Amino acid sequence: MTIKEAILKVLDDFEGALTYLQVLDKIDEGHYIDWKNAKTPSDTIGAQLGHFIRQNDARVKRIKGSKGYEYYSTKHDIKTNMFQIMNEIKVAQAGSSPKKFSERSLHKLLSSFLNSQNSDSKTIFHEQSLIGKDDYQKWVHPDMIGIEFLRLKNRSSSALMKLVTKADLFSITSYEIKKEIKTDYDLKKYFFQAVSNSSWANYGYLVAFEINKGLMDEMERLSQSFGIGIIELKANPYESDVLFISRYRSLDFKTVDKLCEINKDFEKFMLLAESYLSANDKYVNAAKNELTEFCDTCFETDSEIEKYCRDNNIPWNDEN
Repeated sequence: MTIKEAILKVLDDFEGALTYLQVLDKIDEGHYIDWKNAKTPSDTIGAQLGHFIRQNDARVKRIKGSKGYEYYSTKHDIKTNMFQIMNEIKVAQAGSSPKKFSERSLHKLLSSFLNSQNSDSKTIFHEQSLIGKDDYQKWVHPDMIGIEFLRLKNRSSSALMKLVTKADLFSITSYEIKKEIKTDYDLKKYFFQAVSNSSWANYGYLVAFEINKGLMDEMERLSQSFGIGIIELKANPYESDVLFISRYRSLDFKTVDKLCEINKDFEKFMLLAESYLSANDKYVNAAKNELTEFCDTCFETDSEIEKYCRDNNIPWNDEN
C-alpha cells in the first residue's frame, strides 16, 4: 500500500476530520505502512495531505480545527461539516480566551535559529544569580548569550590562526527576548533594557515574537544610534528575520567578570568556550562537544517544532 492509498483508506474509514498526526496514528494502528526507512513519517503525511489540497483532489477536503487543519474524505462531507458547525457553536458559547505563551518558551526557538547560524547559545537565568531576584536583575543579565567561532577548513590557515589573539577567533552576542513589541513605549523600554544588559558583548540584539511594523522607522533610528540589532522571531525559527544588524563592539571584560561572579551558568559558558579555544587538535572535538551539551537544546525536525509550539500555546501558522 502506498502512502497516498493509506491516507485515503484512513479518511474513508473515519467519519469525521483528522489532523495529519491523527492520520499518522491510524496508519500505524492499521500497520498500513512500514516506516523503518523513514526519518520523519509525520512530515511525509503532512506533505502528502497538503499535496491533496493544492492539487484540488476531489477525494480530500480540510477544515480549520482547534489544533490546526483537519482533513476528511468527501464521502463524509455533510456529516463532517455538521461536526464543524457544532464545534464552532461550542467555542463561541464558551467564550474562552486563548492561552498565553511564556517568554521563556521562546528561548528554544531562538536557540534553534542561532544554531542554524553556527552560533552556540545558552539561557541565563537571572533569578539564579547571587545578588537578588528583583526586577533590577533584568537590566543586568542578558536573557541569552551566544558565541560564534571562526571556522577555517584549511589546515595551513588553521595553523596561522593560532598565532593571532584569541579575541579574533570568536564573537559573543547578548540577546534580550520579548513576546511582543506593540507600542512605542514597549519599543523604547525593551530597547534600552537590551542596551543596558548587552553593552558588554561584541553584539547585542532585541528579539521579539510579535512586532508592530508601524514602528520600523523608530526601530531603525534606535538601532543606528545605539548599535543594537533587532530580530523578529518566527514560530518556525528558521524563518526568523534579522530586521536590523547589530554593530560590533569590543568586549567589556570588567562586566564579563562581574557576570561570571554572580551567575554560575554564565561563568561555566565562558569557561567551556575558553577550553574549546585553548584545546589542542587531539581534544578540540571533545571540548566543542562539552560546550554544545551545556548549551540550550535545538529542534531536530519540523514536526517537533510544531508540536512544541502547540504544547506551549505559541501561535502556529498552518502550512499543511
